[in-house]
Amino acid sequence: MAVDNKQIATDVLELVGGAENVTVATNCMTRLRLMLKDNNKADVEKIKKVKGVLGCQFVGSQLQVIIGQNVPKVLAEFVAISGVKQGEVVEENLDKEPFNIKQLPNIILDYLSGSMTQLIPLLMAGGLFRTIAAVLGPTMLGVLSADDPTYTFLYTTLYEATFTFIPIYLGYAAAKKLGASPVLGMLLGGALMAPSVVSVATQEGGGIISVYGIQIAAANYQQSVLPIILSVPVLYFVEKFFKKVMPDVLSTVFTPFCTMIVTIPIAFIVLAPIGNEIGTLIANALFGLADLGGIGILIVMAVLGAFWQLFVVCGMHMPVILLAQVQIIAAGYDPFVFVSTNCAMAAVWGCAFGAFLKMKNPDEKSLAIGYVISAIAGGVTEPALFGILMRFRRTMFGMFIGGAIGAVFSGLMGVTYYLAGGASNFLVFTNYLQGGQMNTVWAIVGMAISFVIAAAVVFVSGFSKEELAEMEA
Repeated sequence: MAVDNKQIATDVLELVGGAENVTVATNCMTRLRLMLKDNNKADVEKIKKVKGVLGCQFVGSQLQVIIGQNVPKVLAEFVAISGVKQGEVVEENLDKEPFNIKQLPNIILDYLSGSMTQLIPLLMAGGLFRTIAAVLGPTMLGVLSADDPTYTFLYTTLYEATFTFIPIYLGYAAAKKLGASPVLGMLLGGALMAPSVVSVATQEGGGIISVYGIQIAAANYQQSVLPIILSVPVLYFVEKFFKKVMPDVLSTVFTPFCTMIVTIPIAFIVLAPIGNEIGTLIANALFGLADLGGIGILIVMAVLGAFWQLFVVCGMHMPVILLAQVQIIAAGYDPFVFVSTNCAMAAVWGCAFGAFLKMKNPDEKSLAIGYVISAIAGGVTEPALFGILMRFRRTMFGMFIGGAIGAVFSGLMGVTYYLAGGASNFLVFTNYLQGGQMNTVWAIVGMAISFVIAAAVVFVSGFSKEELAEMEA
């Protein structure tokens, strides 16, 4: 049964207190986001029961109505009916709360995720250049030879253009996230990886550079993440200070100049070395964990495969993603994190499909197949998570069991993941192509195991008799 976007918009508008209580309406990938004049007028529990709504909650002062991939259409109907102001698609939090030290971890995670997420299209494109070369190259189809200029251009040149200059791209994204000047973020990233610095750093035994007369060890920050991530917040506060104290007539020229004069030595002398060291420790820790092999790595993969989607729901996933992306950028591959989380993702697909097979109610059945299509075609598992797993808690056992078994199987077969920010839909197999034919085959088999087991568990034991009877009623 087709979703009635207009009816969803009408029902939600009525339950938030009408058009006169809404100041701004916007959306993100799956949520209708509303800023209300009086939050007390919104009936959250009734909104959750609106047909087509998967969930509803306040985040800060913003009401977020979880709808799914059809949310842009619902927003369009909502604005047309109410006449309220439509905001831009959300890339950052609209809910600004007074600073509280207890919120610091969330603020840090929001900064990290908001910065890294902006680079996903870039990382996808850069990774796919090499993937296409790998498919056409000598290790697979053999269309291009190893010394073919086209192969070199795809496999090396375009890939390097993406990953070598990560500090510049990330400087832009992090500055934009914080509200600093994005071009100054780019300049800061460019300074960290200036050719004169890189050439000294890559000398045999390393070298020394002078920053305002202070001698420091040169380091190569190409492809690094944490040095620029740590430095941009300083850029933000320094620029904010100079914007406040600099006379307007001088601001255009001297605010950027003074900002960089202060920020660059702090970045070079303090923050970048710390970030570089942390990045090295993280990469070594991940390598070390992978090198342990045996039961240790399999336990970690089982935990990630089983509980990853709960980490996502709870907002605990970004630190793990960040570490894995650092690993891929530093080493070129990830031996277990994304391998496991892809199995967890496939398990959610399986849970939704198992629910579709088990349900008899036509409305619920059509919603369930919609969740499957949304997840597999669009790479968005949130509708399935909120529409099935969070509603019918027994279905979670399918996710736990299927995700864990598929991840352990993948670990036993030595599956390796290659694309930072890779596909999360049916093209997920492209994340493994660089590892060769059998790496891709075993990756697909591992995810298929997660899908089938999750679907079977949900079909057999995912719903109580009372839940099925209630759906029928």
